Amino acid sequence: MPFPYKKILVIGATSGIGEDLAARILKEAPESKVIAVGRRQEKLDDFVKKHGAERSTGVKFDITDLDEIPAFAERNTNEHKDLDMIILNSGIQRGLDFANPESIDLSSIDLEMRTNYFSYIHLLKAFLPVLQAKKEQTALVFMTSGLALAPLSRCGNYCATKAALHSLIMSLRFQLEQSGKGDIKVIEILPPAVQSSSSPTQFSFLWPFVDPLFPPPTAELHDAKHQPDISNGGSIGMPLNEFTDEAWAGLTEGKDEIPVGMTKMGFEKLEPIRKMVFEKMNSQFKH
Repeated sequence: MPFPYKKILVIGATSGIGEDLAARILKEAPESKVIAVGRRQEKLDDFVKKHGAERSTGVKFDITDLDEIPAFAERNTNEHKDLDMIILNSGIQRGLDFANPESIDLSSIDLEMRTNYFSYIHLLKAFLPVLQAKKEQTALVFMTSGLALAPLSRCGNYCATKAALHSLIMSLRFQLEQSGKGDIKVIEILPPAVQSSSSPTQFSFLWPFVDPLFPPPTAELHDAKHQPDISNGGSIGMPLNEFTDEAWAGLTEGKDEIPVGMTKMGFEKLEPIRKMVFEKMNSQFKH
């Protein structure tokens, strides 16, 4: 199945999963163009230089500036009227130890919530009217986590943001399908631990043995600056190119749910019951 989308906005495209997926789109879908969004102008410039200005655009924006999101959405939908896919990928992770409450930095927790969850709601509110007005199919792609299914205690708030997003996606997909407003495909990609570089590291062999619901992080997600209890975060996990292979295959096959790597085991065991309960409850409250 050929990739059907022609203009893709990738939020969080300056490193790791977002950058590699954006690059894969440009490589495998020659008729598609990418709008790469991130906070670091130099990384955006590098992306455009590498892939060419005729098919890629860099937009500097910080999604935690919630009040600026409506203007950001308006500007980009006006400049790119053929926009038909939005990939929401940005996220940060912080440790959280309630056994030592004096160690908890509430401002850091607020930032994690704003980055990983609140910003997504603001982005949805801003972009949905434009997508609903289009006659052709459009898509929203969310990057969540295997930790949306069951938490890892050392980063409980991060897991909660991903669980909240996973829950929101189920409701969003249901509401959009019921509304009849536009043809919007809602897609969720659930990564396991993923290395930050496409180049395999000396620890690549370890990733298949990592528990799918408790994966180690990517390097930028688990940088030592913000999480000093993590070491070699970028060395343990699924190689980035292998993750992108699976995610890309799911996108081109038209799947709505794309658990990748070891996450598939937890997804297949836990999600069917969750869906059954969700569908039963919503059938009872259906208008």
